[in-house]
Amino acid sequence: MINEIKKDTQQRMEKSLEALKSHISKIRTGRAQPSLLDGIQVEYYGSATPLRQVANVVAEDARTLAVNVFDRSLISAVEKAILTSDLGLNPSSAGATIRVPLPALTEERRRDLIKIVKNEGEQGKIAIRNVRRDANDQIKALLKDKEISEDEERKAQDEIQKITDGYVKKVDEVLMAKEKELLDF
Repeated sequence: MINEIKKDTQQRMEKSLEALKSHISKIRTGRAQPSLLDGIQVEYYGSATPLRQVANVVAEDARTLAVNVFDRSLISAVEKAILTSDLGLNPSSAGATIRVPLPALTEERRRDLIKIVKNEGEQGKIAIRNVRRDANDQIKALLKDKEISEDEERKAQDEIQKITDGYVKKVDEVLMAKEKELLDF
């Protein structure tokens, strides 16, 4: 029973970490990354469709993304979707390819982005701690129902804490990498 709780806890913490990585990857740095455009929806035959389903996005160079649209009739819709996104990008089309130059980040903007990254990281840590709390509550319920002894409860809580500490450390590593990426470019 305790092993199931630990396994579930670890899976949920891993999902929290992946969600954090996903959120942070969408924060724009000075470097061109195809994942930057992942959240963009394109109006495609009356329905909102993710950009990835109607075009191929590649990093052409360090400051330019190239969007190769599969259906030429969608070029203007894709361009409009990128332009109206909250990313502050200004696409230009050249045939079937849309080039998206990334403007250089100012020092002030970098600081703002670092604050956003730290806030996202804190949210990730909170999610991980909530998972820990849920696991500890489950363990306490087992103790209350006399399915485990107090020693087993204490040992299980210590193991859950070690798992939590490991994931909090991973969150810190992800944050440090993103901060470094923001400051380096």
